[in-house]
Amino acid sequence: MAAEVVTTPPQMAFYVAMTSYVVASVLHLSSLAQVPDWVGRSARWAVIVAFVAHGVDIGWRGVEHVHPATSVREALGFLSWILIGAYLVLSRRKGLSVLGAFVAPLALVVLATARLSPSGDAVTGLSSLGRLHIASATVGVAVFCLATVVSVIYLMQERNLKSKNFDGILFRSSASLETLDRLSARLVAIGFPIFTISMMLGGVWVAQREQGFGRIEYPIAGVTWLAFAALMLGRSMRGLQGRRAALLTLLGFGAAMLVLALYFLRRSVGI
Repeated sequence: MAAEVVTTPPQMAFYVAMTSYVVASVLHLSSLAQVPDWVGRSARWAVIVAFVAHGVDIGWRGVEHVHPATSVREALGFLSWILIGAYLVLSRRKGLSVLGAFVAPLALVVLATARLSPSGDAVTGLSSLGRLHIASATVGVAVFCLATVVSVIYLMQERNLKSKNFDGILFRSSASLETLDRLSARLVAIGFPIFTISMMLGGVWVAQREQGFGRIEYPIAGVTWLAFAALMLGRSMRGLQGRRAALLTLLGFGAAMLVLALYFLRRSVGI
């Protein structure tokens, strides 16, 4: 019989983080329209409060021996925190605060899913190598997630330009297509080696556990790696950029999300 994963009830910091993410989401979405500048500034401060409270929540759970690498639920909570931290760094650049309208609601949904879903079963045979694999995979996917958000904004911007919709909300609020394409490329360049390391660690970990490589998650994770590897090679050797690069980014991240969803359902629901 599978052992139940160690967990702890949500603390006050979690509720502060959730409330702040809700406020940040509303303010960021409002700031896309023509509103006073204080709305955008307030949105950023709401994200900062959420980020700090979220970090305190993760730290408290660590004190209770519920670490980010102990389960898929905890990994998801950690992923959303990294995503927000990366956004706060990037949003200091002009034209990138628009990311908040996408990132804040996403972090809200992911954190709620992580904390309020069933605890499920523990990951069997979770060694230090397994924890390193989970942690590095979480960081890599978080960076890919931000690259995907940038790519989505790129595609929306491109659509506005092609339809000559120069009054569109994103057109007024976002950075140029060139800036967005370059930023997505840099984020993938950061996330790819981290994700590659996680794949290598995961392969060794599975081999040590002698459980075989028959699970459907493994080839799908391979699709993620191949998609981003092709993107990196295409950019460096073929000059791949723009719409095709954005679509390939979406493909790779979609595969990564499918892997996370399968792990989450397997551990939390037991399918």
